[in-house]
Amino acid sequence: MLKYRAMTGKDKYTEAAALDTLKTVFGFQAFRPNQESIIQNIVHGRDVFAVMPTGGGKSLCYQLPAKMMEGTAVVISPLISLMKDQVDAALENGIQAAFMNSSMNADEVAGVYRMLRYNKIRLLYIAPERFAMPHFLETLKTFPISLFAIDEAHCISEWGHDFRPDYLSLSLIPKLFPDVPVAAFTATATHKVQEDIINKIGLRAPFIVRASFNRENLFYQVKPKSKVEFQILEFLREHQGESGIIYRTTRDSVMETADFLVSVGVKALPYHAGLSSEERNKNQEAFSKDEAQVIVATIAFGLGIDKSNVRFVVHADLPKNIESYYQETGRAGRDGDPAHCLLLFSRGDIPKIRYFIDQITDDGERSIAIEKLNQVVGFASHNVCRRKQLLEFFGEDYPDDNCEACDICTGSAEQIDITRDAQIIMSAISRTQQRFGTGHIIDIVTGADTKRIRELKHYEIRTYGAGKQKDRKHWRLLVNELLAQDLIRQEGDPYPVLKLTQKGSDVLYGKAEVKALKREEAGTGTKRAREDDSGQYDETLFEKLRGLRKKIAEEHQVPPYVIFSDRTLHEMCRLYPVTLPDMRRISGVGDAKLERYGEDFVAEVRKYRIDHPGIKVPEGRPDDFTYPQDDRSRRKKKGETVEETYELFKKGISLDDIARLRNLAPSTIASHLEQLIRDGQDIDMDRLVDPAKRKEIEELFLSLGQWSLNPVIAHFNGAVSYEEARLVRALLLRGTQR
Repeated sequence: MLKYRAMTGKDKYTEAAALDTLKTVFGFQAFRPNQESIIQNIVHGRDVFAVMPTGGGKSLCYQLPAKMMEGTAVVISPLISLMKDQVDAALENGIQAAFMNSSMNADEVAGVYRMLRYNKIRLLYIAPERFAMPHFLETLKTFPISLFAIDEAHCISEWGHDFRPDYLSLSLIPKLFPDVPVAAFTATATHKVQEDIINKIGLRAPFIVRASFNRENLFYQVKPKSKVEFQILEFLREHQGESGIIYRTTRDSVMETADFLVSVGVKALPYHAGLSSEERNKNQEAFSKDEAQVIVATIAFGLGIDKSNVRFVVHADLPKNIESYYQETGRAGRDGDPAHCLLLFSRGDIPKIRYFIDQITDDGERSIAIEKLNQVVGFASHNVCRRKQLLEFFGEDYPDDNCEACDICTGSAEQIDITRDAQIIMSAISRTQQRFGTGHIIDIVTGADTKRIRELKHYEIRTYGAGKQKDRKHWRLLVNELLAQDLIRQEGDPYPVLKLTQKGSDVLYGKAEVKALKREEAGTGTKRAREDDSGQYDETLFEKLRGLRKKIAEEHQVPPYVIFSDRTLHEMCRLYPVTLPDMRRISGVGDAKLERYGEDFVAEVRKYRIDHPGIKVPEGRPDDFTYPQDDRSRRKKKGETVEETYELFKKGISLDDIARLRNLAPSTIASHLEQLIRDGQDIDMDRLVDPAKRKEIEELFLSLGQWSLNPVIAHFNGAVSYEEARLVRALLLRGTQR
């Protein structure tokens, strides 16, 4: 247990002394909510954990104690680029401050140590990785330390939105400095993240503060994204003369948007990690000084930015999680005046984020990332007060029915009546005694012919097939909407069932209506078939095959479309191939893919056919559930053909010659070699791709930050083949798995 410090003499904490320091050092006449209690506990030597929203005055909570207490306050901050600004601000307030990070040379670091030795530093800013240096810790123990302040403390939690392994070393602080208080601060932490932070750091009976997450001056709005740059321009015309931030996901989109805005007369500057540090600093300074109206940035911009007059924040792409969205919108209106937060939402952004999530190798981390993505999609798409959703995410209840400061509550969001469809779902729930989960309820309303429905005789329920005119995706989205609006709830684990709430019962029996946001893709289709440019396909089977494709893609560390395109899956969902020869006739299934994945997809289709015996195979297609014996005897076992390619390659035979010897296309042989590379086999890449060319390809892949082949082929204007690009990509992907 940490012993509270007993302050003596003139350093003893009193309200008068704290208020005097507040006024004389920082120039404020009164504390903001929670500040004084946090400061009092720190000065008395108690650990503190504080969740305070952006603009809530966190830095003063450790800067003021640093001024009052003897010794040096060590502040751990993740962003080296901001340390100089933080130190400059402290020096401006008359607080002796310095920083120590990897940007400094040996003489500069030695100078900081000298200042520490002579007790000339009250605030020392350092990066978390410095705690991994034994020499630093041993040296730090020789100086009088007043407190440790950990900024952006959510970085220590794997449940946080910005986990950084370097933060884990901070657990050493309470062990090595048992009599020094530790204060951890963050602007975004759910109760789960809070508990994780406290445990991982090892805070000792901390004083806990959870300030309200409600930023009353912020107006939250979500609009369907269409022509994004013109939507941004239209929004800026409504905010002429005001400063704001526009967030984009990629560096290319940042540059495109910034260039577009400049071309139409808007003073806009880009900010992303691909720019030089000099240019980033110059642009940030210009924005801070109001020399530029708009900064167009990736999420590399914003942490620690203390510009108080940001009047709007636009998310032109979907944020990857609620914490990031809340933190980024929190950079608006820090002065307390009204500010506007606009999110342009398109479901087309979801696969882009999923692509990067699919690159996460750790199953637990990937599952967390998917859950967080689903939460932000729900925020954007549900007809529920935006403020209420945000606060509930952080465990805070918003008591009012109407916040009067979001598009839902002000009625500016376009809504449609979904009462009829809601009643269909809730009737199915009620008529099955509220004992079944989402999948089975959707099977009932869509009239699915499943084994379970037949066994339970749920085809006799009046609601059976009542929603067959619309596809399963429609009904799944509807269930999510009803859950969000608290009309139904899920109970039980790990297989939750759906139950009606009182509000839901009122809708079911016609006492109330229910509305949802109008969806940009709100089309209808048949139960099993949907129209696209390749015709009708079985949507239920498509979802199953897409799940299988995703699983295989994760195993191979490639995007799902590399396995099979959606178009190929659509054709499988029209023709129902149940043998390998049938699968070979599907567009997009070549020899290599048939050999690698054919059996898995055939098995999934066969299983689906057994569960849905009413399916009719298109006219002229075979309907055979057995593999012909002669076909099995001719076909090699899975993996044998790849091994044969490997044996020939080890003999020094070129890719093209192997293709001729085996009577296969060079692309098929390249796919064999690609698999061998990913599997860790010893492949001499110099025989396949010229070393100088390979280096150029690798650098381009890394600069693009994605694995699509087309941009690489286009960049080299035919000088690089698809085979060369895919083999280099395989080598890079293998490196990411180590």
